[in-house]
Amino acid sequence: MADSKEGIDPIQVLTDELKNEDVQLRLNSLRQISTIAQAIGQERTRNELVPFLAEATDDEDEVLLVLAEELGNLIEFVGGSEYAHKILQPLQNLASVEETVVREKCVESIVKIARELEEEQIQDYLHPLLKTLSEGEWFTSRSSACGLFAVTYQSVDDKSKAELRKTFAKLCGDETPMVRRAAAQNLASFVPHIELEFLVSEFVPLFTKLSKDEQDNVRLFAVDNCVSLAKVFQTEDETLTHVLPVFKATISDKSWRVRYMASEKFCQFCESLGPELTKQHLVESFVDLLKDYEAEIRTSATLKIAEFCSRIRIFREVIIEKIMPVIKELRNDISDHVKAALASSVTALAPVIGKDDSVKFLVPLYLDLLKEDIPEVKINIVSKLDSVTQVIGIEVLASSILPAIVELTDDRQWRVRMSMIEFIPSLAIQLGVEFFDEKLVELCRTWLMDSVYKIREIAAKNLKRLTESFGTEWFQSTMMPKVVDLLKHKNYLFRQIAMYTFTTLAPELGTEFLTKSVLPEITKLKTDSVANVKMFLAKTLQSLIPYLEENTIQTDVKSCLSELSKSDDNDVKSYANQALSKCS
Repeated sequence: MADSKEGIDPIQVLTDELKNEDVQLRLNSLRQISTIAQAIGQERTRNELVPFLAEATDDEDEVLLVLAEELGNLIEFVGGSEYAHKILQPLQNLASVEETVVREKCVESIVKIARELEEEQIQDYLHPLLKTLSEGEWFTSRSSACGLFAVTYQSVDDKSKAELRKTFAKLCGDETPMVRRAAAQNLASFVPHIELEFLVSEFVPLFTKLSKDEQDNVRLFAVDNCVSLAKVFQTEDETLTHVLPVFKATISDKSWRVRYMASEKFCQFCESLGPELTKQHLVESFVDLLKDYEAEIRTSATLKIAEFCSRIRIFREVIIEKIMPVIKELRNDISDHVKAALASSVTALAPVIGKDDSVKFLVPLYLDLLKEDIPEVKINIVSKLDSVTQVIGIEVLASSILPAIVELTDDRQWRVRMSMIEFIPSLAIQLGVEFFDEKLVELCRTWLMDSVYKIREIAAKNLKRLTESFGTEWFQSTMMPKVVDLLKHKNYLFRQIAMYTFTTLAPELGTEFLTKSVLPEITKLKTDSVANVKMFLAKTLQSLIPYLEENTIQTDVKSCLSELSKSDDNDVKSYANQALSKCS
C-alpha cells in the first residue's frame, strides 16, 4: 500500500488503490485493512472505513474473498463487541455474491463476529440480517442464510425461535437445489440447539425429507445429519425409529457419493449407537459396504475394519463369523487400492481379536499379502508389524513372518526394501543379538551395498541403532570387518558409504577405537584414484575431529589433510583446506 505520509488520508489512499486495475495491488491493499483501522482509530473505522467497505463489493472474486476474511478481523478495531455489529452490513452484501467460496468465507466471518455479540445484539442485528438473507430474491443469499441459524437461534427469544424454525423449514423445501443443499449441510450444526419438544415434531420430518431429495448433493449430507441426531436423541427408541432407517438407506443409495460418505462416517455413527445396537443393526450394513461394487467405497470401508471391529470387540464371535470371511475375499480384490487398504487395516486388527485368532486368521493373510506385487501392500504390512508383534509374540513372528520379510529385503522396488530395512532394528532388538547374528547380520552388509543411495544411508543409520542396543563390542567384532572390506571395494560408492558409516557411528565407537582402528583404515584412501572419494575423505575427517584427541588431530589428521590439500582436483583441495581450518 502507498506510504501513509503526513497529510495523506489512509482511507483515500485505499480508495485510490482499490480503483487500480492491478488485482495484486488491490489484494495487498485489502490485506492491510487492520493496519489502516489501527491508524485512523476506532471511531473513524466504524463511521467511515466500514461504510466504505460496504460499497466495495463489486470486484474480482479473489479480491472479495480477502475482503470477507479481513472484515472478520476488525472486531477490536471498531471498538470490540459493543460495536462489532457495525461490520455486519458489508458482510451482508458479500453474502449474496455468486462465488461460493466468497459466501462461505463471509458466513465464517459473520459467525466469528456473532460469537462476540451479546444476546441483545444478536436479537437486534443478527436476526434481522438472517431474515433478510433468507428472503432474498437470489438463491445465493438464501444459501448463505443457512449457515447462520445455529449461531442465531441460541440467543434469541422464543417468538424469534419459532420464526427461525419456520424459516429454516422453508429453506429445506426451497425450489433451488443449492439452497436445499446448504440447508442439509447446516442441519447437523443446528439440531443440537433445538429443544427436544420440537426436534421430533419439526426437524425429523425435515431431516427425512432432505435424505430423500432427488439431488444426490443434497442427500450427501444425510450421513452427517444422522450422526448429529443420534447424539442429540436421549433414548435408543428415538434413534432406532427416526435415525437408523435413514442411515441404512444411505448405504444402499443409488449414488456412490452418498454411499462413500456413509462409509467414511460409519464408525462415528456406531459410536453414537454403542456396541450392542451396532452388533444388532449395523454389522450386515458394514459387510455391504465392504462388498460394494465401487472400488472407492470398498477401499474406504476396508480402512475402517479395525476401528469398526474395536466398536464390537466384546462380540468376538461376530467378528470371526461375519467380518473375517469378507476380509478373506478382499484379499483377492481386483483393486490395488483395496488390497493396500486391507494391508493397512488388518495389522491394526490383531490387538482387537487377540493372539490365538490373530495367529489363526491374520498371520496367513499377512504372508499372502507380502507376496503381492503391489509395493504399497507390502509396505503397509511391514510398517505396522510392531503392533502385531506385541500381540502374537516375537517367537511366532520370527518363525512365520520373518522369512518373508527377509526375502523382501531384496525386493525390486526400492521403497519396499527401504520399508523392510527401517523395520529391522526394532525387530532385531526384540529378537536379541544371538538370533540377529545368526539370521540377519549378513543383510547389513548387503544393505550398505544397495544400488539406491537412500537405502545405503538408512543402512548406516540402522547400524548406529543396532550398536546402541547391542553395544560397541558387537560392532567391533561383528560389523567392523565387513565395513572395512567396503573401504577396499572396487565401486567407489561403497568406499564412500563405508566412511559415512564410521561418521554416523562415531559417537558410539569412542575416541580410542576411532584412533586405533578406524583412522588408519580410512586414511589409506588419501591416494584413491577417484577424486570424489578423496573429497569425501576430507569431509569425513572433518566430521571425526570432535571425537578425536588433540594429539591425533595435529598429527595423523592434519598429515592426511595436508596431502589432500595438494591434490590437482579443486574440490578435493577446497574440502581439505576447509577441514584443516577446523583442526586448529
